[in-house]
Amino acid sequence: MARSFQGAVGQMPWLTKICLLWLVLVVLAAALADLIPGLADPNYQGFVFGDGKTNEGPTASHWLGTDNVSRDILARLIYGARVSLIFAFSLVAVGIIIGGTLGSIAGYFRGPLETFLMALVDTWLSFPALIGLVFVTTMLGMRNLLVLVLVGSIFVWPSYTRIARATALSVSGQDFVTAARAIGTSRRQILVREIFPNVLPAMLAYSLVGLPVLIILESTLSFLGLGVEIPTASWGGMINQARQDLLINIWPAVWPAATLFLTVYSFNNLADWVRKQAAARSAAI
Repeated sequence: MARSFQGAVGQMPWLTKICLLWLVLVVLAAALADLIPGLADPNYQGFVFGDGKTNEGPTASHWLGTDNVSRDILARLIYGARVSLIFAFSLVAVGIIIGGTLGSIAGYFRGPLETFLMALVDTWLSFPALIGLVFVTTMLGMRNLLVLVLVGSIFVWPSYTRIARATALSVSGQDFVTAARAIGTSRRQILVREIFPNVLPAMLAYSLVGLPVLIILESTLSFLGLGVEIPTASWGGMINQARQDLLINIWPAVWPAATLFLTVYSFNNLADWVRKQAAARSAAI
């Protein structure tokens, strides 16, 4: 398995390799933020205690400088990555588990159950997710990460259900499924052993496309003041807070915007490469 991974990485274009390296660094930094030696407290406001400056440029103690309340920008970027990644990966997991399961059931069992599930999906997809998130979080009056994930889960599963259903429809007509029916395998066993495992790769490929969209969604909510509450670090929130002092210092807004751009672009580039590889394999078969 290690050799196959190395071979896949070796076939990547140099730009995709750079994107993969960037994503690995972002994920590791977010996961190990508490263990990074010398990393400042992302919420520490040094100017309150007389040992920090607001809108300070890069220094030995603050590599990317400080924001308008003297918090370390690098530390807030890293902890902000944790917020975005937890939000995005949590919703992807919900989409794969709930949407993948419902879509596989609809695509395999067909009949009235499929009609009901897909009517529900079409109805759910007709409602704008961003407006729904804004409405629910505003009504709840709570904006911590757990609430955002729970509310976002309500809107994320229908698109995964559609992908899973389409894949399940294709898989259910394959010879190995027909052979399983012929030897008397129960429908439940076929669903678990044959349908689900073959639907999962399509779900994972779609997830690579969905991750950057979810990261942008979280950043948008934070920029609008509807994401995680202050002082919790988030990329969108950092941009929103920095725009007040753009004429004084532009860098507190540039760093989170650049980090957001590079992360989203890297996910999209990697997803495009995976799609091309899958298409090439399908054509070869």
